[in-house]
Amino acid sequence: MQRLRRVAAAAVVAALAATGVTACGDDGEDGGGGAKVLKLWHYESANSAMGVAWDKAIEIFKQEHPGVEVRFERKAFEQIQQNAGMIINSSEGPDIMEYNKGNATAGLLSSQGLLTDLTAEATKRGWDKALSPSLQTTARYDDKGVMGSGNWFGVPNYGEYVMVYYNKDLFTKYGVPVPTTLDEMTAAMDTFVGKGVTPLGTAGAEYPAGQLFYQLALSKADRAFVDDYQLYKKPVDFHADPLKYGAETFAQWVGKGYVSKDSASAKAEDMGTAFIAGKTPMIVSGSWWYGRFKDEIKFNWDTFLFPGNKLNAGSSGNLWVVPATSKAKNLAYDFVDITLRPEVQSLIGNNGGVPVAGDPTKISDPKDKKLIENFNAISGQDGLAFYPDWPVPGYYDVLVSGFQGLINRSKSPEQVLDAIAKPYQDGVAEIKRD
Repeated sequence: MQRLRRVAAAAVVAALAATGVTACGDDGEDGGGGAKVLKLWHYESANSAMGVAWDKAIEIFKQEHPGVEVRFERKAFEQIQQNAGMIINSSEGPDIMEYNKGNATAGLLSSQGLLTDLTAEATKRGWDKALSPSLQTTARYDDKGVMGSGNWFGVPNYGEYVMVYYNKDLFTKYGVPVPTTLDEMTAAMDTFVGKGVTPLGTAGAEYPAGQLFYQLALSKADRAFVDDYQLYKKPVDFHADPLKYGAETFAQWVGKGYVSKDSASAKAEDMGTAFIAGKTPMIVSGSWWYGRFKDEIKFNWDTFLFPGNKLNAGSSGNLWVVPATSKAKNLAYDFVDITLRPEVQSLIGNNGGVPVAGDPTKISDPKDKKLIENFNAISGQDGLAFYPDWPVPGYYDVLVSGFQGLINRSKSPEQVLDAIAKPYQDGVAEIKRD
């Protein structure tokens, strides 16, 4: 893995040199002790649970740090996902930012020395007590960038998981009962197709399609599979169940009209806005949509866990990370601390998010309580299975390409499994070689 990571780090340096961008500070910042500027980036929408809570955290931070300017920029998920290494190694980068958790993202950057080790701060500020061991899995990485042990390189302050969002009005209109098993879900989708309605929205150009595949695979999986796939405990056979089942069932769903072939080019935002507009009976996606749906949807809607699954895609939320080049590290630590305070955690919960250190009695909306109760039920039975793109660097793009091919029917399930198997196996081989 170190060989692969050294190549990636060299690519970052080359890219910086080519663009004339160097890693240096500005505004007279001195590492955090006397910094007068905090540059903060995240990619949550303003009306999402996290967006609302973090706006409050910025407000509190400003009150407690008079004379410090907060330069906040909202970035696109894809923008940070694809360019994080170069961004945070430049003078244009932030002092603190939201970043995707997992081996292929935060783990990769930590192994390259691009993230600040937060272990001492986690102990000093009690973050290690505020977060349960399962939630700490994605905060800690070993020297190879593998999650679950080692030092702290990020801090989550919310949880997340994948579920089914459904339009209650459309279910009522077409006489469709809420499914409790996968067979019942298939029957429900058959009913919608029979009425000329595409039942399941997704997005092939970004993460939703890969997560749908993973949910289908997890319906036939156990914890041993998750450990093998995510933590490399044993080799994974991509042409055997549960991955074989996931790909073949996904292809069947496309063939039966459950998923539109046009969704191959759709982005997550397209999927979400179509659901908000009342055009889609169901989508399979994460709790990060919940607050926005609560704010923008005008019809009756609700959620249910993926029918029959004991394992679901999910984990702690994304991480606050502090780039190694940050010139305002102490201020960054203060901001992280604020996001874990009860008043900010309660805002997450009361706006459709899943707080990790909040007081459940402070959550007023029954729908919000259900969201948190379902997360607690999943995590309580060790049912968080992380995400399909986590295992190795660059795997997100591999999955996107593979499942676009499955949706537009340019590739068979076997071809897709071949296409996603080799990069996974190559990445794991690098890790084991070093």
